[in-house]
Amino acid sequence: MTGTDAPYDWLIQTVSTGLAFLIGAFVGSFLNVAADRIPVGGSVVAPRSYCMTCLQRIAIRDLAPIISYAWLRGRCRHCGVRIPIRVVAVEAVSGALFAFAYLKLGYGLSLGAFGACAALLLVIAVIDIEHRVIPNRLVVPASFVLVFLAPLWPEFGVDRELVFEHAHLASLVNSLVAGVGGLSFFLVVKLIYPAGMGSGDVKMAGMLGLMVGYPGIVLSVWAAAVFGGAAALVLLTLGGQGRKDAIPFGPFLSFGGIAALLGGTEVVDVYLEFVERVAGV
Repeated sequence: MTGTDAPYDWLIQTVSTGLAFLIGAFVGSFLNVAADRIPVGGSVVAPRSYCMTCLQRIAIRDLAPIISYAWLRGRCRHCGVRIPIRVVAVEAVSGALFAFAYLKLGYGLSLGAFGACAALLLVIAVIDIEHRVIPNRLVVPASFVLVFLAPLWPEFGVDRELVFEHAHLASLVNSLVAGVGGLSFFLVVKLIYPAGMGSGDVKMAGMLGLMVGYPGIVLSVWAAAVFGGAAALVLLTLGGQGRKDAIPFGPFLSFGGIAALLGGTEVVDVYLEFVERVAGV
């Protein structure tokens, strides 16, 4: 690389990252529609986006992710009702995930695979937070698709080695073992402590195992338990959550899944380093 090429490389990288963020933000906009309609049995493709209060259709000019929210000052153009902050938050988080994934993976099939998986996990998290349910309408079809994709992960740049030399067979067995393992572990937890685990969490764990494989499912559950426990402790300490109120676990499983997809064991290393620094203070 010459000195004259460096500024252009930086510009190309910046533009490419911005494009990935924009794609992710538009995906997030669609996820908001899905989060609103799926829990009530609605279609995610029709009718066109509309205000949930006045039922007026949203103009094309008001559908730009993040920008439209800021331009409208967070209110519906027609009735003035406040648009939930969740709308812009999901768009921003989705955009950030796509941008970060691009920096790690570049453009290609691997980025597309990550985007689809991250979008699924993000919309499940939003629905579980708002409705305390993980819809079968999402988890069951996704699980069937992931079973079909299980031997094909090497084509997306994802290697799942087990005890087989053949990459596709190893990927298939690895994904199935992780899926069955995740499902079985959460099923046992539910049988032991029914009030602490929903059936949706059990099904999601199986789906997540198929998605991230092994050891990804272990990392996902570990991250979900660590951050879920920390969140519960904070809420209980602040008094914002009663001891008898259930805290949805789906969002933490989603977080763990995304961490496994993006960071792998690097997430564990960062956490352990953080713990060592805190313990050393």
